[in-house]
Amino acid sequence: MIHVVGFPQDNNSSFMTGPALAPARIREAIVSPSANMTSETGVDLGQAGLWENVPDVMLNGLHGQTAFDAIKTRVANILADGHAVLGLGGDHSVSYPAILAHASVHPKLSILHIDAHCDLYADFEGNPYSHASPFARLMESGHIARLVQVGIRTLNPAQQTQVDRYGVEMHHMRDLSGIDAIEFEGPVYVSLDLDGLDPAFAPGVSHHEPGGLSTRQVLRLIQTFRGHLIGGDVVELNPLRDINGMTAMVAAKCAKEMIARMVLDAGLR
Repeated sequence: MIHVVGFPQDNNSSFMTGPALAPARIREAIVSPSANMTSETGVDLGQAGLWENVPDVMLNGLHGQTAFDAIKTRVANILADGHAVLGLGGDHSVSYPAILAHASVHPKLSILHIDAHCDLYADFEGNPYSHASPFARLMESGHIARLVQVGIRTLNPAQQTQVDRYGVEMHHMRDLSGIDAIEFEGPVYVSLDLDGLDPAFAPGVSHHEPGGLSTRQVLRLIQTFRGHLIGGDVVELNPLRDINGMTAMVAAKCAKEMIARMVLDAGLR
């Protein structure tokens, strides 16, 4: 079974807060009566036993490593019970402990990271736990086999240095000609930052970066990349900037397709 768990933290955001409010909004959108529970790939997510909403990790007042330990422990416990995890952020810093927990169970774990930003800063504005740094922390851990990034359109010299250091495979937004050939051996974790989408499709994010992916492009990537999806997260929804809940519905749509892909890859249907 896939457990959907919230990580309501935004104290590592560098620009504005708000993503801590997101898990509840995404959960509401997933079960909204304005849509049904069947994925585009034909998985009936209304069927009992495929997935379950479980309580958020309690992060009120927790910061830095203490908060990360709480997330990692919760995810590790779910995995130890034989379930898969889809995390709902929260800012992107929450992906670091969640992915570490997966890497301890799935050796040679690869990451498919969809984002406008590569989040590889060694230490952003004095905060090594920043939402601009989770993939630097992951790559320096030595537990990640491959990091493949799609949609990047903000690369600067400091981050290029990190890309080169860690051998990151990057598909810039200006040239997506290679994304249909993305293929992984072994387990894959998908981390979706909603600002990877163009603001026209997902205005409810803290960092508007024009020229991004369409909702359809993201869905196609989730549905068709070659590899075995074992876990993932959807992060950086900021309900304070959303318009009529539109971005929450985009987040929910992507979450449902990720759950369906995990169900199919795990042979649960």
